[in-house]
Amino acid sequence: MMAGNDQPSPWWSAARHADRKPFLMARAAITRALRAWFDEQGFAEVETAILQVSPGNETHLHAPRTELIRSDGARTTRYLRTSPEFAAKKLLAAGETEIFEFARVFRDRERGDLHLPEFTMLEWYRANTGYDAIMADTVVVIAHAAQATGIGQFSFRGKTADPLAEPELLTVAAAFEQFAGIDLLATIADGEGDRTALAAAADTRVRITDDDTWSDIFSKVLVEHVEPRLGQGRLTVLFEYPVPEAALARAKTSDRRVAERFEVYACGVELANGFGELTDAAEQRRRFASAMDEKARRYGERYPLDEEFLDAVAAMPEASGVALGFDRLVMLASGALRVDQVVWTPPAGET
Repeated sequence: MMAGNDQPSPWWSAARHADRKPFLMARAAITRALRAWFDEQGFAEVETAILQVSPGNETHLHAPRTELIRSDGARTTRYLRTSPEFAAKKLLAAGETEIFEFARVFRDRERGDLHLPEFTMLEWYRANTGYDAIMADTVVVIAHAAQATGIGQFSFRGKTADPLAEPELLTVAAAFEQFAGIDLLATIADGEGDRTALAAAADTRVRITDDDTWSDIFSKVLVEHVEPRLGQGRLTVLFEYPVPEAALARAKTSDRRVAERFEVYACGVELANGFGELTDAAEQRRRFASAMDEKARRYGERYPLDEEFLDAVAAMPEASGVALGFDRLVMLASGALRVDQVVWTPPAGET
C-alpha cells in the first residue's frame, strides 16, 4: 500500500496491517506449536534479563548501549544483549537441566531482508547431553514450524527446501573441499589458523586484502562459495566448524582441529547456530580476550567480560545448546519475503 506522497503507508495503517496479518497469524501458530513441543519434552520456559554487563564477546557482533542511573545519581553502563546465552548458562550452573526462551535480542549494524536490529531468538539448552541431540532437536523444531502452517516447502530468492525431508549432513571441511576446492583442515595447526596457507589456497576463489586474517578469509569463502549452496532441496546441517571459529563451543576430543559447533541452513539462509558448550573457563576467557582485542583493532571498541558468566562456565555441567533465528523461521514457514513482514511492530522509523 502506498501513501499519498508515493511513500509506503506506515505499517500500522489498517490496509498495510491487513496484508501482513496472515504472516502474523502464522507466527502465533508456530509459537504455540513449539511451546507445546518443548513442554512435551520436559523443558522449562525461562525469561532472562535483556540488560547485561556484557552483550556478548564476539568480534563482529555489535550491541546497543545504555546507562542506568542509580538512586544516588551514579551511572552504570549496560548493554542490550545480542543473545540470552550468558544468562542461560548461569541457569545451567544453578541446576536447571532443560530450558528454552523466546528471547528479544538486539544487534547494531544489521538491517536487511534477513536482519532486524531487534528480533526474537529461540534458544534452548540440554544439560548432560551431546550436541548431536541438539542437532536433532533443531531439525524437529523446524519441521514442527512447517507443520504448524501447512507449508509444503520453504522458498527464498529462487531456492527451495523441503523442511520435512531427511537433512543433508555436511562437515565444514567437506563443504570447503566440495564447493571451493580448499583443504581447510590443512590450514589449521595447534588450534590456530595458518593465514598464509589459507590465503594461498583461497587466492583464486575470493578477493584477499593484506589485512585479512585467517578468519576473514574463512568467512569470505563461506559466504561466497559455501552458504549459497546449502539447504537446497532439503535442510543442510553444517557441522564440525574449525577451532578458530569455535566461539563458545568445545573442541572435539577426536580431532582438535574442529569444534562441536553446527549451523542449519534452508534455501541458503542460516537458521540456527549450536554448540557442544565449552566448560573450560580459562579457555573461554582467552577466546574472549582475543576477540575483544580484534574488535578494538577493527572497530575501536571493546565490551567488558562478564566475570559472573566466566564463573558460571566453570560451574556448569556438560551441556549443549542452540540459538535459532525465530523470525527467519517464521518467514520461511509462512511464505513471507522479508523478516519485517513477520514481526508485529517493525523497527521504529521504518516501514
